[in-house]
Amino acid sequence: MHSTQTDPETPVLTGKPRPSVPDLSALRVALFSGNYNYVRDGANQALNRLVGYLLRHGAAVRVYAPVVEDPAFEPTGDLVGLPSFAVPRRSEYRIPMALGIRARRDLAAFAPNVIHVSSPDVAGHRAVSWARHRRLPVLASVHTRFDTYPRYYNLAWIEPVLTAVLRRFYRRCDALVAPSESMAQVLRDQRMNYDISLWSRGVDRGTFHPGRRDLDWRRSLGIADDDVVVGFLGRLVMEKGLDVFADTIDDLARRGFAHRVIVIGEGPARAWFEARLPQAVFVGFQGGADLGRAVASMDVLFNPSVTETFGNVTLEAMACALPVVAAEATGSESLVENHVNGRLVRPGAIHSFAEALRAYLIDPDLRARHGAAGEARSLDFSWDRINQTVADTYLRLIRQKQTSR
Repeated sequence: MHSTQTDPETPVLTGKPRPSVPDLSALRVALFSGNYNYVRDGANQALNRLVGYLLRHGAAVRVYAPVVEDPAFEPTGDLVGLPSFAVPRRSEYRIPMALGIRARRDLAAFAPNVIHVSSPDVAGHRAVSWARHRRLPVLASVHTRFDTYPRYYNLAWIEPVLTAVLRRFYRRCDALVAPSESMAQVLRDQRMNYDISLWSRGVDRGTFHPGRRDLDWRRSLGIADDDVVVGFLGRLVMEKGLDVFADTIDDLARRGFAHRVIVIGEGPARAWFEARLPQAVFVGFQGGADLGRAVASMDVLFNPSVTETFGNVTLEAMACALPVVAAEATGSESLVENHVNGRLVRPGAIHSFAEALRAYLIDPDLRARHGAAGEARSLDFSWDRINQTVADTYLRLIRQKQTSR
């Protein structure tokens, strides 16, 4: 079992009456995750923030997930390991095989009153069965478009089968939460469940804001002050649309539009991406203030991915007053308003992506206008308010289950 102290957000003293502090001491939450902290990504960052919020407000939480000797970061709260195996060809990820005897004993002793499953793996299925046998409510959070993954490995024919498997899993849960209205609508259209609400994402305004822009840092990378930088931010895996990004950059170069490229992130496809974009500047993984500096030092974010359910990187760029060119897909559709704070383009439409980027490359006033609109939009996303909606959903499901009894 692993444990770490949570870091509460620093309060801002304004002289105004303090808002009422929620009391969540009635909650005992068992959270199941396929990746809580061993590889850093947007989904497990959100889960750790949620657990931190719940603990600060009196809830009891136990997390069940695979553990490794050298995780990407320390877990928030108590973490109990699950038996797991490495994913073939993607060994950095692990799949929980089952709950395991130790986890089952710990779960029984913890005696949760609500179960939260965040990945539709074997352990998630077993956790749902465990809860249904004891008539406990189950909430599932949807973080990734798993049904879109096969197309990046030449297995698109299996997507209908995968969708059916996911439907069976999510229909066994009492409710779902999705990070964007566009993703919630996809889940409704796929008939995954009939109780679907939003658990959006927040942005750390202390890390992401326009004041983080650093021309000295850009110069250290060989980027001139008047160079216009197109940025990529995310884990370097093919399902993030790396091929579309590279083809679009090639299109801009062939047509003679001057620009530079910064790539922020690490992943198994880095060598492929570097070979494909030899003119780009790869800065690797960035965290904390360094990440805020790197994002704010771009001029436009290009996010061609269609696998996100929300798009944390899009929101972080918006908070830094960057316009965003993104695929017209779940997540981005809920953040980017076309021709207001960025551009939405049909997925895979290379020429259209290039045209959208070209407009920002040649027009600094347009970049500034759309960047300012994006920053204003980002102010709507407060982590505490967002995480309280999940707590409210837990409490509602507990009441409904008690009433049904």
